[in-house]
Parts: sequence; structure tokens; C-alpha cells
Amino acid sequence: MIIIPAIDLKDGKCVRLYQGKMSSAQVVAKDVVETALSFKDAGAEYLHMVDLDGAVEGKMRNLDQVLRVINEVKLPVEVGGGIRNLETIDLLIESKVSQVILGTAALNDFNMLKEAVKKYGDKIAVGIDAKDGLVAVDGWVNVSKIDYIEFAKRIEDVGVKTIIFTDISRDGTLKGANLKQLSEIESNVSCNIIASGGVKNIEDVKNIKNVGVYGAIIGKAIYSGDIFLQDAIEIGRN
Repeated sequence: MIIIPAIDLKDGKCVRLYQGKMSSAQVVAKDVVETALSFKDAGAEYLHMVDLDGAVEGKMRNLDQVLRVINEVKLPVEVGGGIRNLETIDLLIESKVSQVILGTAALNDFNMLKEAVKKYGDKIAVGIDAKDGLVAVDGWVNVSKIDYIEFAKRIEDVGVKTIIFTDISRDGTLKGANLKQLSEIESNVSCNIIASGGVKNIEDVKNIKNVGVYGAIIGKAIYSGDIFLQDAIEIGRN
């Protein structure tokens, strides 16, 4: 299981949220590149970056910071937040982003998702962010009536290979991942499932690995010191 440290960006700064609420933003690191380099030094082989401003506004606002990390850290980066059209996807792929994560656009513009997958294949991932089992969009501000399993099957049918699944109620809470929902989505589709939201300690990492998912994104627990990234990476590999 691959362990992917998270960098969430708001106003150009590295922050963490509680349950996705923008008002809860707390700056957790001074410099984005320094943070990414520290993750690389700890053994990370991949980075997860989200433009929180972009997720809410529908247009990327922290692209400059993402490009700094790509150019200076030299690690593969998956990026989400505010990516709503093919032009932005083209720009990100041309800028050496390894994987583009679609969330709101995947639900609201299914034809665009299909076109993106046809053009870029497994470079397109979809983030399924669920609240009470329903898919949330627009930076988690709005909740649809679409069940997360139903949506996972729908995007699998158009060729999506990677799903990043987040239980919003757990995100940033350090209460542990939603193992039940992870197991359900893992057993219902053949996509690579990456767990996100609520990862609290090393025992939680072990539990997620036992579910059989492809990867786990860890954010707040690293910044708070509840998880040492090196230890999590070691467990994921063995």
C-alpha cells in the first residue's frame, strides 16, 4: 500500500481543515516546498496536493505553489481542487502533474470526464467525497443525492482507474478512517482505491492496509506528530 502525504493549499499556505470547513483552516507549515522536501526525505514517493480555494471557487488559485513543488522537489504529484475543464487538465498535464483529480467536475460534467479519460487514461483520477454516503461537491459545500457506491461504479464504467475516497465526517478529525465504507467501495469496484480522511495513528494505517486498498493519504496526523511518516511508509511497503 502506497502512503501519500497531503499538502492542502489555501491562500498560498499549507493548511489543514476540520471536516472540510474552510473557516477551520489552520496553517501547519511555513513553506510548501520545504514541507514537500521533508516528506521526500522521510521516504515519500508521491505527493497529494489540493487547491482548497480552487475547490470552492471553481478555478485553481494556488497553481503557482503546485508548480514550485513539481519543479523543485522532483516527486510525482497528484493534484485536485478547482479543476473544472479540459483546458485546465491540459495545462496541468503539460506542467508535469502526474495525476489530475476530478471531483465536482466528474459529477457535474460527466461528458468532460469521459473525454478526459479518453485523452489521458490513468492520469485522470476521481475524488469521491462522501457525506452520510452521498457525494459532496463544490469544496464539500453542496451534497448531491448520488450514493458513493453508485457513483464509483459509474466512473469505473468510463475507464477511471483510481478513486480517492474521503468520508468528510472523518476528515481532519484524527478519529480514524471509515473502514466500513472503504471496504464497501473496495469490494464493489476494481479501481485502485486510495483512502483519505481521518487517519489517526499507525494502528489505523495497519487497519486500512488490511482492507486491501491501493493507498492511503495522510495529512493532519503527520503535522500533529501522531504519525511519523517514515513509520507509515514502512508499514505500507511490508
